[in-house]
Amino acid sequence: MTTVARLVLGGVLIAAGALKIGNPSDSVLAVKAYQLLPESVAVGVGYALPIVEIVVGVLLVVGLLTRVAAVIAALLMLAFVFGIGWAWANGLRIDCGCFGGGGQLGAGQEPAYLIDILRDFGLALLGVWTVRFPPGRFALDGALGLGGDSADDDLEDL
Repeated sequence: MTTVARLVLGGVLIAAGALKIGNPSDSVLAVKAYQLLPESVAVGVGYALPIVEIVVGVLLVVGLLTRVAAVIAALLMLAFVFGIGWAWANGLRIDCGCFGGGGQLGAGQEPAYLIDILRDFGLALLGVWTVRFPPGRFALDGALGLGGDSADDDLEDL
């Protein structure tokens, strides 16, 4: 189960980052649209986010520093849940920018906040699972002896 959890979470992060990295100005626009961060911080986050997503996603997929990467991934997902909830609660009509794009929605477009929140919360749970249990099969952590407690090894196939 941990192998599946880290591959799904890592794959989603890689896809999200890859779809944003080619056009970082859209990522910056998406972060600014939430109106949560000061302008200068939002710009920095917008440029850094795709890179962080890709790096953390690759670490999860290859199973290297798995628990650290899973903590970062889970915290990212919870931050996204908070941000989307904030936008919803404050009546903002924005695209989450989760997989590129972002900013204000056009006329006739409706936000999908509930779906976005449920998706990101589910991904956060995958991160928590990955932190709790050994990295699973085919993880570099295991090959390098970084897999965690041997008492947990029996749980990796759950």
